[in-house]
Amino acid sequence: MHIAEIYSYFPFKLFGLDRRNLDDLVAAEFAAELELCRINPEMLQQYLDMKQTGHRTGFISDTYWDSAQLARLLRACHPGLAWDFLYASCDHGSSKSEALFARYITDQGVDPAASFHVGDNESADIKGARRHGIRPRYYPQASASLASKLQRETAMFELLCQGRPSRLDHGARTLRRMVAVRSAEKSPAFQLGMTVLGPVMTAFDTFVAARYEALARPGRRVALGFLGRDGFLSHRIWQERHGTISAYVEINRRVSLIGSANSMEPLCDLLGKVLKIDAPTLRDMIKILPPEVAAFFANYPDGIAPGNELAEALPDLMDAGEITELAAGLRARLLAYLRHTIPGFDHCTDLVLADLGYSGSVQKALRRIFDQEGINIRLHGAYLISLDDAFDDIAEGDTAEGFISDLVVTPHVKRMLIRNVALLEQICCSAEGSVRDYQDEAVLREINPRPTEQIALAAEIQSGALAFAAAADKIASEYKLLPYAALDVAASWSAATLARLLLLPDDDEIALLGGLKHDVNLGTHALAPLLDGGFVRNQLTARGLSAACTSAAPPMWLAGSFAGLSPSYSYLYTLFGANRLPADVFEEAACGALQIGLFQTDGGASMETVTVHRTGLGELRLRIPLSRTMAVATIAVPLAKLAREGLLHGVTVQSGDGVRDAVESQEVTGIAADSLVHAGLQRNGLYYCAENDDGCLLIPVGPMTRDVAVYSIALTSLSHARILATALE
Repeated sequence: MHIAEIYSYFPFKLFGLDRRNLDDLVAAEFAAELELCRINPEMLQQYLDMKQTGHRTGFISDTYWDSAQLARLLRACHPGLAWDFLYASCDHGSSKSEALFARYITDQGVDPAASFHVGDNESADIKGARRHGIRPRYYPQASASLASKLQRETAMFELLCQGRPSRLDHGARTLRRMVAVRSAEKSPAFQLGMTVLGPVMTAFDTFVAARYEALARPGRRVALGFLGRDGFLSHRIWQERHGTISAYVEINRRVSLIGSANSMEPLCDLLGKVLKIDAPTLRDMIKILPPEVAAFFANYPDGIAPGNELAEALPDLMDAGEITELAAGLRARLLAYLRHTIPGFDHCTDLVLADLGYSGSVQKALRRIFDQEGINIRLHGAYLISLDDAFDDIAEGDTAEGFISDLVVTPHVKRMLIRNVALLEQICCSAEGSVRDYQDEAVLREINPRPTEQIALAAEIQSGALAFAAAADKIASEYKLLPYAALDVAASWSAATLARLLLLPDDDEIALLGGLKHDVNLGTHALAPLLDGGFVRNQLTARGLSAACTSAAPPMWLAGSFAGLSPSYSYLYTLFGANRLPADVFEEAACGALQIGLFQTDGGASMETVTVHRTGLGELRLRIPLSRTMAVATIAVPLAKLAREGLLHGVTVQSGDGVRDAVESQEVTGIAADSLVHAGLQRNGLYYCAENDDGCLLIPVGPMTRDVAVYSIALTSLSHARILATALE
């Protein structure tokens, strides 16, 4: 088909045009082709080598451009290009898969076995050539896996970066395809680093370089430091691409906050963000353990207290002077380390701190330390992801800027990314434990609790990212691509690429990354799981979709946990995080009532009526509240009256001091399937089928630890097309 035939279907009137504008439209598209097409240097070299050795060489293309247009396009990409033959499918009314190869063989009078065809379409170029006896060579533009990722990224871009065109990216995706094509087959971890993480971190490296160069004005001495541990990969990429002096600076939030303390407030702020902590861990953090603090821990089971409760009590348990004295010693050791690590530290006027992000807590704490010690070095944060509203209190003269800022995606989206950023942190960080102190200008580290295989996996992913960074500039130059010329465009696509990995991982990525653990990095050796699909399923059963989407950690990778249930669930989570999930569509609506039986421990029984809800995904929900005084031993739910055939997704229980307290609790326990009794029901996995309308699910009620327990049941009916509101009586 010719281009003019395609444009004959154009909706001219819609755009205030008529058919006399058809040629103008064709010319506009061809002008875009001339501007955007690039020659493949590898293909060009092979083409020229074949010609120089005396082979007849030319082009056969499935295209809606005729041979004259195709010739002009080829020479625009490479002036002076010559060929012995050129075939365009639209000139001959047939594609390569049909009769175009046969036409070439007849016209040129060649032996098919002596012909050699290179192409990137497996059906047309490879199978089509082979069908006509021509030897093929497959030159893929992108693997099926990468093509799928790029498609998901485009959807993510259009969802998260609204108002920006998703078509043009200055060649960033072309660069990724070409780097991937040139790489030898490597491990899945290496491929992930090369095709996904590498492009994001290389774009971020360009942003850091721009920040650094903008500060390097006459009269200034600017140093660059990458904050450990998460800045480890960024530092390696900087060394790969620039080779200039920079430092890998191991400072974390805990060390910087304690070192900057001139009151109890910084320590309490730190502890308030810790989920659980024990006495030995606190002593390791602050070097002392006053008797009052030890007694505080003794009041908790196993001596483990919630961090927020310790933060609230601590000002009454110890003297602030003890903290300030400890802080002064830590500051002195930290500054000795900085002078040793950052070349020319005492002569610096400005120090750029590069990190994954997010609120600049280390930068702010370091500012307080510098001010306390009379150090007049300005600090400038360069962050991959920034919570920009957290920069309002940056000291005068200092600056902080995020590559993926509020100008790229909304703060709402940003918080969704940061909720799932633990995956990125684990991939990017060093293989060492986190810093806990300094001695003799060197780092003292925590033990590294992460498994050896996890450290090896992260190293392999980083190797792929470094391979991309090493090849990107050269290949971009060969193809005349400028993927980082407009940093705002690069930031938008980096946000989409990163969001696709964190929020919409594919099955291969879940299998590869799902076993990773997150070390809390606040003076504890605990490891938190990144994935927990069972947790999400229980949250959906007990609390509903929106509540599940707001679940606090752990699991650390909530989006991945949704994806472990299904890709659609992870997309719904993404829509929720982008504020694009209408509650009246996906939340629950009452659709009837059901009588259930409650059997007491003393042999008594009663019938109670509970409301049945239908979710936006068509699942049914029942919530059955019980009080301790009811002394219920068994709940009988007549599932057959809801649906004679269905999928039972689970039964959960929540506890609290009241009904509202219980139903809002994130502490959801799933009831083991083998403890449920199916009376008049046949069960196979999730599937059940009732023999008659009396089929019941019997749920044993365990000992109650709180005043109220709420049992929730989730099922999908297979015996109704759809259950409408008030349809059940």
